[in-house]
Amino acid sequence: MVMNVRGYAAHSAESPLGLFGFTRRDPRANDVVIEILYCGVCHSDIHNVRNDWGNAKHPMVPGHEIIGRVVQVGGQVTRFKLGDHVGVGCMVDSCQHCKACGRGLEQYCENGNTLTYNDVDPHDGTPTYGGYSERIVVSDKFVVKVPDGLDLAGAAPLLCAGITTWSPLRHWKVGRGSEVAVVGLGGLGHMALKLAKALGAKVTLFSRSPGKDEDARRLGADRVVISTDPLQMAEVHGRFDLIIDTVPYVHDLNPYVDTLALDGALVLVGYLGPLDAMLNTVPLVLGRKSVAGSVIGGIAETQEMLDFCGQHGITADTETIGIQSINEAYERMLRSDVKYRFVIDMASLHV
Repeated sequence: MVMNVRGYAAHSAESPLGLFGFTRRDPRANDVVIEILYCGVCHSDIHNVRNDWGNAKHPMVPGHEIIGRVVQVGGQVTRFKLGDHVGVGCMVDSCQHCKACGRGLEQYCENGNTLTYNDVDPHDGTPTYGGYSERIVVSDKFVVKVPDGLDLAGAAPLLCAGITTWSPLRHWKVGRGSEVAVVGLGGLGHMALKLAKALGAKVTLFSRSPGKDEDARRLGADRVVISTDPLQMAEVHGRFDLIIDTVPYVHDLNPYVDTLALDGALVLVGYLGPLDAMLNTVPLVLGRKSVAGSVIGGIAETQEMLDFCGQHGITADTETIGIQSINEAYERMLRSDVKYRFVIDMASLHV
């Protein structure tokens, strides 16, 4: 028996999102049925809806920063019970048997993970629809627990923006005494500042323009460096163990590479695509530096991040909206007119 659900969908790359009725699958033995309470709005939602990456499947119900309440569990589910507050991020399945999955790195599944929306369920071939909706049905392996006391609306962006920045911080072993820099102060950047600071690092924000000092320091930055100022950039030459670059468009990496310490890494988490500017390999070779990339995190790592946020009281800075305001929110996001993440209160879907 299928489940009738309402959500908001885009029916083409040019059309606005609007009310859409669709069906969810009958829950399997290992499934969790979640009533969605909040869903974060990620910049990638806009890219997907508007087919910027060329792989859009319409009609599309976006949303992969999902916080909700368990309302039904399959007979084989033991980790969750009715009423639990849980989260679902960017993935809802993976092959579970490749080397990456065996290491708990489902985001790098060698056979391709199944995305929360704009994908196809590998078991029954139906389209996946995301969190801009009333309910979702997800395998228990891809559901995480929300710690008690964590603000639910503020926790939603942790499922993408949070884990996207947490994963490189953990992979490159950031801790007390580490020097970390963040490029860009947006949805990803503000989470990177908070998490790096809580891990004990000394944290710097790179910004192209002045005026962000007060906000950056509130979020955890110890200093702000204007990347367009040669004197300020010279002062931090060879300083950073890790730079998390959250900028979502083409930009020159060379000025930031020069600020890496010996064995330092610059990690791209915001931009997908070719870089127009050539990368100068001299500082890489002579300083054993690296330029790398990273995407979200595995399920165990996501749970680790949520538990850490629960212990330290970390959530995203959010502006809550009703689903009826989603198209306006998209336009505001494109103007960078949000600090720092929109979150949809799904109760408004019933209005």
